[in-house]
Amino acid sequence: MRTSIATVCVSGTLAEKLDAIAAAGFDGIELFETDLVTSPLSPEEVAGRCADLGLTIDLYQPFRDFEGVEPSVLAANLRRADRKFELMHRLGTDRILVCSNVGTATVPYDETAVDQLGRLAELAAEHEVVMAYEALAWGKYVSTYDHAWRIVEQVAHPALGVCLDSFHILSRGSSLDTIADIPGEKIAYAQLADAPRMNLDALSWSRHYRLFPGEGSWDLADFVARMLAAGYTGPLSLEVFNDVFRESDPRVTAVDARRSLVALEDEVARRNGDSALEVLPAPIELGGFSFVELAPGVSDPRGSDGSASETLSEPSSSSDVERMLQALGFTETGSHRRKNVALWQQGDARIVVNHGLEASSAGIAALGFDVRVVREAAARADALQNDVLHRDHRAGEDELLAVRAPDGTEVYFSELSSGTGGGAGRRWTAEFGDGDASVPSAHPLRIDHVALVQPWDRVEEAVLFYRSLLDLTATEFVDVPGASGLVRSRSLVSPAGGIRLALNALPDHARDDSDYPNHIALVTDDLLGLLRRLDGLPLLEVPGNYYDDLDARYGLAPGLLDELRAANVLLDRAGDGEFLHAYTRPVGRVFFELIERRGGYDGYGAANAPVRLAAQRRLTGALPSGTSPAALLPSRTT
Repeated sequence: MRTSIATVCVSGTLAEKLDAIAAAGFDGIELFETDLVTSPLSPEEVAGRCADLGLTIDLYQPFRDFEGVEPSVLAANLRRADRKFELMHRLGTDRILVCSNVGTATVPYDETAVDQLGRLAELAAEHEVVMAYEALAWGKYVSTYDHAWRIVEQVAHPALGVCLDSFHILSRGSSLDTIADIPGEKIAYAQLADAPRMNLDALSWSRHYRLFPGEGSWDLADFVARMLAAGYTGPLSLEVFNDVFRESDPRVTAVDARRSLVALEDEVARRNGDSALEVLPAPIELGGFSFVELAPGVSDPRGSDGSASETLSEPSSSSDVERMLQALGFTETGSHRRKNVALWQQGDARIVVNHGLEASSAGIAALGFDVRVVREAAARADALQNDVLHRDHRAGEDELLAVRAPDGTEVYFSELSSGTGGGAGRRWTAEFGDGDASVPSAHPLRIDHVALVQPWDRVEEAVLFYRSLLDLTATEFVDVPGASGLVRSRSLVSPAGGIRLALNALPDHARDDSDYPNHIALVTDDLLGLLRRLDGLPLLEVPGNYYDDLDARYGLAPGLLDELRAANVLLDRAGDGEFLHAYTRPVGRVFFELIERRGGYDGYGAANAPVRLAAQRRLTGALPSGTSPAALLPSRTT
């Protein structure tokens, strides 16, 4: 379908907005009146610039506060409309958004609205203009789309139809069943916006917190499918008011917006089998975490480019990350045959330490996921306008195509291969010598989830990136109070639960704050037993007040409470399930979480996150100037 976007969705001057929207691949725009009024370009110049960029002006908007007024006000409104219709001819557009009256209406009767909108429709017809009447969720007398449709139906004029706006409909919880009663030709326009679930008045919610499809909580695929079934043939258009988007780079926002519509159309097509819609390569089905790649955070004598094989025989200094991995019970199982990269394993958990990365501190550089066919994954990524990366590989090495996430993290796709006896293996691990093998352990680990810190102004983009590319379901945002501000956290989970990602949006003043490192959660069947074996593992110290509160809440057996306290283990409960977890001290921009899930517990211990954030803040604040927490790690043995 054709795609369109309101100019109010992106930042910049009108010229900058148009350039960004065209570069993102949109077919048309909704021209927001304020953008035209504040532009030095004449209407004819705007029309010419749009034509040069390959954009149509699909809608001029908004025309406000028309119906339900006294006769003297009506005359002024008709004069105002006549001027707007003349302006539309200069712009080369024939469609205008008419919002239900929120301010000047004094007559609450539908008969008055029908009469006055009928007169407006006659005037519009003289100018060959079509009006899309929209019920604003906070309209004075008309605030629901089914009410707006009853009025349009009574006017019965070809120049007047309804505008179906997902925000105004879904924010009120209106049933979508009435859409089926509206003839397709009377749906004059459709506007799309997603949103988070909020307990907020509709006006404030609308003006500040709308999101692009796939970034919020609503089922927009169902909304669109119902409109198409009714016979709507116009563009899918975005009208998103969002404070962050209107402060961000318009080129980034426009690409994100276009991606949301491409993914939405694909979802509608797949759900309803509509052959008239564009279908992308299938969503990527993830089998599990293949690896997590870390930057070591210290210089290493083996070279700086990560590919000089002749340096591998030289002695290496251990990095902060490697010392932590050893403390966690990981074993270095091999070095890459030609790159300065080491593979560490414990159980089914694989950590790749890339000494060739130029990073000032240790941190997560890439995520690797097991997929069925790498090429299919790359095809979907490309169709969604993601930045597809091609790994430097040679004959006999796995291709490992990757995509760059909004925060710069590289997301790799690892194709499982058939092994001996019908088992599956990972081809890339053979590049490290012994191939793919689970490292025996009395308490084997696997990667449960990875938490990635996001810049405050790009977290919604990251949600859409992972949801549209991968077959993940998003939870609602959870607000976590930290020592330096509020952290907004949202998790994404694969259908089988094998992949869990947590996206943590920082406070806007803390983009590079060391109080908020990323982390890798490793799951075990016996956390307390594992910690007894890992004597000397540097864990965050949990204050005694926490355990006093834990005792008050749960009434734990004294022996268990003492064991948790001694081991710095935290506990959370949900239903019949329990969650035990402990945090290591951070090394650079990453730390590890050791967890145990009991009785079907499916969360992340969010109730304990403030304890962790405060402990990390105390740790970084208590160290001598210039001292890294990693300096407290035990030395690596040879």
